[in-house]
Amino acid sequence: MHPIKHFKTITKHRHAVIIHCFKAGIGFQGLFHDLSKYSPTEFIPGAIYYQGTRSPNEGERESIGYSKAWMHHKGRNRHHFEYWTDYNHATRQMQGMPMPDKYIKEMFCDRVAASKIYQGNKYTDDSSLKYFEQGRDKRGILIHEETSKKLEFLLRMLAENGEKETFKYLRTHKTL
Repeated sequence: MHPIKHFKTITKHRHAVIIHCFKAGIGFQGLFHDLSKYSPTEFIPGAIYYQGTRSPNEGERESIGYSKAWMHHKGRNRHHFEYWTDYNHATRQMQGMPMPDKYIKEMFCDRVAASKIYQGNKYTDDSSLKYFEQGRDKRGILIHEETSKKLEFLLRMLAENGEKETFKYLRTHKTL
C-alpha cells in the first residue's frame, strides 16, 4: 500500500490538468477536476493498487476483475466519455451520447496530463494520440462518434503542431 505516493501522483496529475485547463480557457472548470479521487471510495483502492507507471484502476481490475474506483470515478466526472453513456431502446445497447465541448476540452487536458505523468521523460506531443489510437477497438460504441472525432482532432493537432497552437485553438474556439 502506497498512500503517500498515490497522493503525490494524483495531486501532480490534478495540478497539471488545472494548468492545462487555464491554458485552454476553462480554468474555473479545471479547479474542480478529479476531486473524487480524494474520496475514500477512489483513494483507498488507488493506494492499494498504486504502481506509479499506470492507473491503479488497471491493478484493481487485474486483482478482482473490475475496478470499483473507476466505476465511482466515471460516474462523477463529466470529462470522461464513459459518463456520457445511456441505454438506447432502439438498439437495446448501451451507447455513447454526445459530450458538450467544454468536457471534451477537459478530457483533452486530462489525457495530455496523464500521458506526461505516466510517461515522464518519454512523453512527446504525439503520446496522447498514440494512446488514443491504441484504445480505439476497446471503446467501441461507448464513445459517441462525434465526441471521438473532436478528441482525435485535438490530439492530432497537438501531435502535429504542439501545445502552444493547440491550447490557443482551445481558448479561442467556444465550439469544436
